[in-house]
Amino acid sequence: MKKVLVLEDEASIRSFVVINLKRSGYEPIEAATGAQALEQIRQHPDIKVALLDIMLPDIDGFEVCRRIRATDSNMGIIMLTARTQEMDKVTGLMTGADDYVTKPFSPSELTARIDALYRRVGGDSAAEAVEIRQGPFKLNVRNRTLEKNGQRIKLTQVEYSIMKLFMDNPGKAMSREDILNAVWGRDYFGELKIVDVNIRRLRIKIEDDSTNPTYITTIWGYGYKWGF
Repeated sequence: MKKVLVLEDEASIRSFVVINLKRSGYEPIEAATGAQALEQIRQHPDIKVALLDIMLPDIDGFEVCRRIRATDSNMGIIMLTARTQEMDKVTGLMTGADDYVTKPFSPSELTARIDALYRRVGGDSAAEAVEIRQGPFKLNVRNRTLEKNGQRIKLTQVEYSIMKLFMDNPGKAMSREDILNAVWGRDYFGELKIVDVNIRRLRIKIEDDSTNPTYITTIWGYGYKWGF
């Protein structure tokens, strides 16, 4: 059974999410506080995707996300928030989330987001042991890992997918829509902003100077290009 952590302090919303996840073939693992969520992850190391509410009675969802990412770069994380401010979305993504869903949301939208993220996190176990080498970077396709000058760089699964897309298309200018469709899928309901924030987060990890990027360059008014 595919396990999904549901961290939501409002019992009615949590029950609504849990019922719909069960209908879709998932095994929800429930938590009402940040502390409970971290304990559930410890008890269920096979959780692959986490839904994290932001407003919680103890530690907020951003901090839970940070703590998960400190020990697990592979888990898929979706932030659940009633807020609509742009900064909250950006903050969630910058702390390591892969996606966000704003309340109220439809069951089909949430399930589609989880399905897409679960496929990405699950990876392809039958993939060949292939390495892509470009400049100082080595991308291991089977292990889904990245090294720069021999040093491992911890990536989320979304960041890995973006890196693979870039390294499969060196020198090619790609629009934000191209990146969104390739990484999040054509059925993704979200905004183009998620591409920009993930690129920003990726630059912090791989660039010598993220404020003056040399590997992921911006094509103003269009998108991004990978090159040297």
